Amino acid sequence: MTLPLFIVDAFTSRPFGGNPAAVCLLDAPPCDDAWLQAVAAEMHLSETAFVLARDDGFDLRWFTPTLEVDLCGHATLAAAHVLWQEGRLPADAPARFHTRSGPLAAVRQDDMIELDFPAEPAATVAAPPTLAGALGSGWLYLGKNRFDYLVEVDSAETVRKLQPDFAALGAISARGVMVTARDESGRYDFVSRFFAPAAGIPEDPVTGSAHCCLGPFWRKRLNKDELLAQQCSARGGVVRIRLAGDRVLLGGQAVTVLAGRLRCDHPA
Repeated sequence: MTLPLFIVDAFTSRPFGGNPAAVCLLDAPPCDDAWLQAVAAEMHLSETAFVLARDDGFDLRWFTPTLEVDLCGHATLAAAHVLWQEGRLPADAPARFHTRSGPLAAVRQDDMIELDFPAEPAATVAAPPTLAGALGSGWLYLGKNRFDYLVEVDSAETVRKLQPDFAALGAISARGVMVTARDESGRYDFVSRFFAPAAGIPEDPVTGSAHCCLGPFWRKRLNKDELLAQQCSARGGVVRIRLAGDRVLLGGQAVTVLAGRLRCDHPA
């Protein structure tokens, strides 16, 4: 038995940019989560998405190489892209997902996909004693939401030049640490990087869920409901953000770079 499997580069218009996610289309609920985790470990990408059709949409789960996570933007964008590409959804129909973070949706807008995600704002917190040393930088602001720390630094150049101590960063109690600054060039509203060694991802190329926190943060700073962001990892990616109440709408493109079949020996 085999299952359809894809690798999709998300939040980019070109192959080998943005953030790659694996997308596996299931035909039945797996009886063993260990099998899902083993597939994600084999893919060795920051996220593998597992999609299962149901009467009112699709169940969607996300796994890093080491654990299941509660929210992932780029793998959701990749999953929606595959469903339209493979004809599992009509081109004009929204993708509706049931997830550990509640209902999520995606719609097509010309060559873009827009995700409807919950806002995940940060609140000011005291610094973990090892954070500054782990990042190799101080900060202008430090906050935390239910997932991650948010660190604002003094410039986009500081963001780009960071060389964190991943072992020390992974010992901090959080899914990850996002580091951000205003983009002085004016090309983007802000830039960021995202580090999640505790989740098996030293640096994530483009992190949609982080922008559920970064969007509300920069709306207050810049007094704008529409923002253009660059995640300045080595691969890089661009995220369009629209704020609508307690929702964050994340726009991006996606490109399929591999399509194949996954051998499936687990019992249904």
